[in-house]
Amino acid sequence: MQKLFPVVLASASPRRQEMMVQMGVPFEVVPSLAPEDDVLGTGPERVKVLARRKAEEVAARMPGRLVLAADTLVCVDGQVLGKPVDEEDAVQMLKTLSGRVNQVATGVCMIAPDGSVQEEVCLTDVRFATLDEGTIRRYVLTGEPMDKAGAYAVQGRAGAFVTEIKGSPSNVIGMPMETVARFLKSCNVQLFSET
Repeated sequence: MQKLFPVVLASASPRRQEMMVQMGVPFEVVPSLAPEDDVLGTGPERVKVLARRKAEEVAARMPGRLVLAADTLVCVDGQVLGKPVDEEDAVQMLKTLSGRVNQVATGVCMIAPDGSVQEEVCLTDVRFATLDEGTIRRYVLTGEPMDKAGAYAVQGRAGAFVTEIKGSPSNVIGMPMETVARFLKSCNVQLFSET
């Protein structure tokens, strides 16, 4: 008989999977097939819609399960930055972030087995040091920014660029752990049950 895990994570993101492991919550990964390119609005508006859409798509395929989804975007002066399409796009994003504060918005949506929905948007401000073009281009050549919203990973090499974080540090990585922990607790899923 196949073991049913308490949580279905509707994300292929290695960072989100690592955070679930850190919280000690058994889970299985079922990436969402929901379309993501047609959502408009501000960063916070988009991530709320996208997280809900991802959760609903996976919940429809796995009825009666607890489904957790998240979506992250980086915003600066009204401009919304997703994942870079190529290296030059990553360079331009990092030039935009250099010496400025960007806001990381992550939408989290959890659909319980009974169909009830909890959702929240978490916002974190990240201040970047001023970066010269050579540093930016060398960072992009590492490949690290290519699958990250805003073209940076604060938990990786780009940690050297960040001078201040106001808000949830885990939100900047892609999933606000406190929010997720609160949602899981409300559905009687205990943290650190698998350590």
